[in-house]
Amino acid sequence: MGHSQRDAGLLRAVGPAGLAASIVCQTVGAAIFVVPAVLAANVGVYAPLAFLGCGVAIAAVALCFAEGGSRIPTSGGPYGYIEAAFGPLAGYSAGTLLWVGNVLACGGVAAALGDVVANLSGPSWSAAARAAVIIGAVGTIAAVNIVFVIAGNTAIHAGNFSNTALPGTEGVGRAVILALFAYTGLEVSLSASGEVAAPNRTIPRALGVAIPSIIALYVVIQVIAQGVLGEALGRSSAPLADAMARISPGLRTLMLAGGALSMLGMLSSDLMGSPRQLFAFGREGLLPRALGRIHGRSHAPYVAIAFYAALAAGLALTGTFAELAVLATLTSAAVYAGGSAAAWVLARRGIALAGVPLASPLLPAAATVGITGMTLLIALASRHEILGLAALMTASALVYLIQTRVVPARESAS
Repeated sequence: MGHSQRDAGLLRAVGPAGLAASIVCQTVGAAIFVVPAVLAANVGVYAPLAFLGCGVAIAAVALCFAEGGSRIPTSGGPYGYIEAAFGPLAGYSAGTLLWVGNVLACGGVAAALGDVVANLSGPSWSAAARAAVIIGAVGTIAAVNIVFVIAGNTAIHAGNFSNTALPGTEGVGRAVILALFAYTGLEVSLSASGEVAAPNRTIPRALGVAIPSIIALYVVIQVIAQGVLGEALGRSSAPLADAMARISPGLRTLMLAGGALSMLGMLSSDLMGSPRQLFAFGREGLLPRALGRIHGRSHAPYVAIAFYAALAAGLALTGTFAELAVLATLTSAAVYAGGSAAAWVLARRGIALAGVPLASPLLPAAATVGITGMTLLIALASRHEILGLAALMTASALVYLIQTRVVPARESAS
């Protein structure tokens, strides 16, 4: 199916501010309230370096996605880039990794908060309500983290940065994988590229604002959490709140409440973006076509959203944060590597379906860093995790072949 047909019925109404807000809201969600403790437990005071190193890699991937999104702006985001560059089988495998990874990362039941509020407010107020939800969610994230940075900076103890031993290889591997998990999410917002206005300009601008801001925020938060809690950071289940408790019980309550709202914002953003991959597959007949249905009034892929939410709920009830986070990161890493390679290929072929593309001179270097970094990250996983990723990719290829060859052959024979 062509990209224009895949996006038929969708409204291109998301601008740079809305897309950047969605990326920040999706990325800075649950992870930043949990991951600092896990990193400290694995690599101690070297945890900020894990955030910084992964930040460089994710920035390279983001530049590749900005290039790909400016050339192939379609529902499914990276899936569309990879399909255009390497063919439908590669695209289907990437799309499967994309939505499976996102539903693993979601890890719980949530509602599409923005859509719900918009629908409840009535047609005349829906746009304003949706904007208010986006601004409110991002504002909450910003306010909570600003309070943490300002208050925590006054309680840092230099002695908390002393370390007697270098971390082991296994600890470094876990830390790098979970640090990258904190950065995952940009592909979720880009999955709704079929609803982005002027995508050749909007997508690069949104990524250019969101990614550097997130990198700086993560490094600063990790440093402050380490400086306030010291060795206790690695044993904390709510590290940011526990750090604030050293200053004031009221700040701890504020951090817990803000964290809860931030997680809700992340889940809401995830349920707005991730089901678009299922929607794209349903539109193309690669999954049940019911997933490709659009609501007549809201123009939302409501069947895909409902199915995705139910699957996420089941995973949340049967898995833990660490288990789901590692698996989600590995699937995302494979998509990031494929998307980086696809953007490079599309640029070399001169493909551009949405006007003048980004055409960044840094694309070859960014693609090299993105592909190499994601490949090394996957290599840091355990043997059974790597085998699980390979099994998922193999299964997606088999499903694609069955849907495109076996099923049509049977239908024609009957």
